[in-house]
Amino acid sequence: MSKTPSKPRSTSNPSSPARASAGSSEGGRRPTGGEPAGSAPLPRRWSSRLKMELVLRLLRGESLDALSRETKQTASRISQWRDDFLAGGEQAMKAQAGPDQSTHEAERRSLQAKIGEITMDNELLYQRCAKLEAGLPPARRGSKR
Repeated sequence: MSKTPSKPRSTSNPSSPARASAGSSEGGRRPTGGEPAGSAPLPRRWSSRLKMELVLRLLRGESLDALSRETKQTASRISQWRDDFLAGGEQAMKAQAGPDQSTHEAERRSLQAKIGEITMDNELLYQRCAKLEAGLPPARRGSKR
């Protein structure tokens, strides 16, 4: 007996009960790129706020696999976001001065420098007054040419 080449099978068989009940050409699965009914479209770019909300859901106990499927992000990417989020929180706890305190610190240093300048000016004025009261001529400024 000789073998005759067989026709390639067609993937769309409308008489198949599984395919007929699903109502799509890909069987029981949702078509690629399609959104589930009643869900909001996923963002094209994930902002820091959306990432934070996703990480908080993960930390509250939702399954990493479920979140990965829902958001179409890889589990490793979501895990990296979680690790970054926790590292940022750890850094915030280590910092002794917050942004408000650092601006106050800079202002305090500036005011201390100003106090130092005024104190030096006062001392020089007291010295001049003492010389004038003693009858000494005021110091000459500039060169003696």
